[in-house]
Amino acid sequence: MMRLIIAKDYADVSRKAANIIAAQIHLKPDCVLGLATGSSPVGTYKELIAKYESGELDFSQVKTVNLDEYVGLTKDHNQSYAYFMRTNLFDHVNIDQANCNIPDGTNPDAAAECARYDAVIEAFSGTDLQLLGLVPNGHIGFNEPCDKFVNGTNHVKLADSTIDANQRFFERREDVPTHAYTMGIGSIMKAKRVLLVCNGKNKAQAVKDCFFGPIKPQAPGSILQLHPDFILVADEDALSLVKDML
Repeated sequence: MMRLIIAKDYADVSRKAANIIAAQIHLKPDCVLGLATGSSPVGTYKELIAKYESGELDFSQVKTVNLDEYVGLTKDHNQSYAYFMRTNLFDHVNIDQANCNIPDGTNPDAAAECARYDAVIEAFSGTDLQLLGLVPNGHIGFNEPCDKFVNGTNHVKLADSTIDANQRFFERREDVPTHAYTMGIGSIMKAKRVLLVCNGKNKAQAVKDCFFGPIKPQAPGSILQLHPDFILVADEDALSLVKDML
């Protein structure tokens, strides 16, 4: 069942999302957080850092499981998601980074890495709260539009639209990774609660297709309609195509 929280703008989305995550940490200090990367959650992480710095939050017992990682990038590459998480959250709070789990993009054995990461998630029995963003083609994690929902961690070829969107972070398009390891739809759905943050008119069609349309693997985020505790925090621009449905 979807719970919709309407925000004014990106800053408001970030504040509202951070409040939900903070409440989870207060309720269960040793919770397992599923974390996302990309531009959508950056504001949320800044809000969480501010709460930590004010003494409101303690991350010392928190464990994390990230959604995905580019294949071929080392953990110290400035475009890897391991680097992203350190610079945008982990280095700024009192979390034990030994408790922070991210797929290993340097492992050339895709089957082994996917199995290893599935075992990590299974050991936690899923996450207590999974944070997600949404891209214009409707993918969550790096689960691209396709003909069927993929259950476990998988080695995915990135869609051209995803590579194009990520090109701004690299010097040349040829430098953009073409594959990633990503948590599967089944693993995402095992989370006790899913929190998706979304802003901007460029996400409006994806919001309409995923959350106000039929459930189908061609719109991967649509599967979240079946989650028993799904919260969508979206701004007015992201909801601009569904005003008459609210």
